[in-house]
Amino acid sequence: MTNPKRSTLATVAAVVVVALVAVLVGAEVYVRNRATTCLAQSLESELGTGVDVDLSWKPVLLQLIDKKVPSVTLDSDDDAFGPAEEMTVHAVAKDVDLNATADSTGTIGSSRAEVVWPASGILATVQGQGLGSLVTAVTPDADAGTLRFTVGGGGLAEFTVRPVVQAGVVAVETVDASVLGFGLPTALVDSVVQILATGLQQYPLGMQATAVAVDDNGVNLTLEGGSFTMPRPQEGAQQQGCSLI
Repeated sequence: MTNPKRSTLATVAAVVVVALVAVLVGAEVYVRNRATTCLAQSLESELGTGVDVDLSWKPVLLQLIDKKVPSVTLDSDDDAFGPAEEMTVHAVAKDVDLNATADSTGTIGSSRAEVVWPASGILATVQGQGLGSLVTAVTPDADAGTLRFTVGGGGLAEFTVRPVVQAGVVAVETVDASVLGFGLPTALVDSVVQILATGLQQYPLGMQATAVAVDDNGVNLTLEGGSFTMPRPQEGAQQQGCSLI
């Protein structure tokens, strides 16, 4: 025979457990959203662009205790990365410590990023940097690891460059420049090379370039970094670090 009192206690206990789980889930969602927003604000000024942030599997409520996050995934959410049109960045920061100090909002143990810059974005960037429609096309050559720039109509003038990694940064080498066998103006070629180099030398979170490759779509760049201290926002900024609470 069922004990009515025991049955009532079991029902009450079940209701309490369900309510507690609901509260914890709601709190986790709230704090996780607050943490991702906070991290995005802290990192956007360092990255120079808007970012989407995704935290690791570790429950944020547990992260309130030690303020340590196993990993944070960052994806650029703008249509440019600094001056580089259509460039996208996917980065992962590991061993993130959000214990702020007087000079920083926290530290990162290591990081890695994959950067993609399509030929269409390279062309738009070059044309938007004062060269107008002088450069009319950019053609990647995956086999040669080069980019060929067409100058003017008809393809009568062109020059070719190759991005390479040197001592942790990307350098852009001129492979060939000619107009029907005659040399192109040095100033034009140098201007394009400088624009490319600037676009490929933006290394957030203290990272360095470790590999660069040209495929059929454009340029792919790999960045890697070690220990990095996240600086506080500039004086007068509203964001004061990621307390998570």
